[in-house]
Amino acid sequence: MRLDNYLLRVFKNVPKSRIYKIIRSGEVRVNSGRAKPGTRLAAADQVRLPPVRQKTRPGPGRPPDDLIQRVERALECSTEDFLFFNKPAGLAVHAGSGVRFGLIEILRAARADEYVELVHRLDRQTSGCLLVARSRAALDGLRASLNDVSTRKRYLALVEGQWSHGAIEVDAPLSRDNERSGERMVEVDRVRGRTSLSLFAPIARYRHATLMSVEIRTGRTHQIRVHAAHMGHPIAADDKYGDSSRHRYWQAHGLQRMFLHAENLQMVYAGRTLDLRAEMPAELTTVIDRLERDE
Repeated sequence: MRLDNYLLRVFKNVPKSRIYKIIRSGEVRVNSGRAKPGTRLAAADQVRLPPVRQKTRPGPGRPPDDLIQRVERALECSTEDFLFFNKPAGLAVHAGSGVRFGLIEILRAARADEYVELVHRLDRQTSGCLLVARSRAALDGLRASLNDVSTRKRYLALVEGQWSHGAIEVDAPLSRDNERSGERMVEVDRVRGRTSLSLFAPIARYRHATLMSVEIRTGRTHQIRVHAAHMGHPIAADDKYGDSSRHRYWQAHGLQRMFLHAENLQMVYAGRTLDLRAEMPAELTTVIDRLERDE
């Protein structure tokens, strides 16, 4: 983890400008020496922190009833160990970056007497399979199962253009330590990047797009989005890695958000195989119907 990201976690209620100031002034020491914001921390590193006054922020309060109802409607099944959701697009999994309530904060308010914790995450604009653990033991077990090599995580993605690569494994290491126009971006980086594997296979072809099945072997931030763009076929309506000139075309076809849906999660947990599926939401099936009419 980078030093600046570590300090932003430690000093949650301190302005970012103050964080960078104490790094530049040398008040923060790593292994007794000065460090830069991008310094990589290892598990054995000793970090000396200066006393920093943090403002106490009031809690976010109770989520609106319509948000609570939205989360409850997204619940697909419930067991003693976990809750399984078909997360709607537009709903963040946790608060932050201007988001007051994410799914987990809403759940904690609605189920105040229960233990609930995210097993994994989805981008705000990605819909589909999401697991929430109902105990600490279940959380550890589900996360271990999710990271097992036998686990299958399958997405549906509509990509720009006619996919010309056939079924292919994209092996392109990804790095998060990149900034573009002041925004943190994930990029293919074969020197500093972490191993990232995605299996792309075309399902249906349209005049200006291809519906893909994508299985991810690793779970890097924005992995499918960056790998698709790297192959020359960004996700339709992706406002971060896609082609902004195409947004009007997709809006005319009813697509108001990135076309990425976590459809299926298969893994072995507690001695049994879980096969969890989330149906594609209506706002995406409508887009497919319109593309088919264009043919």
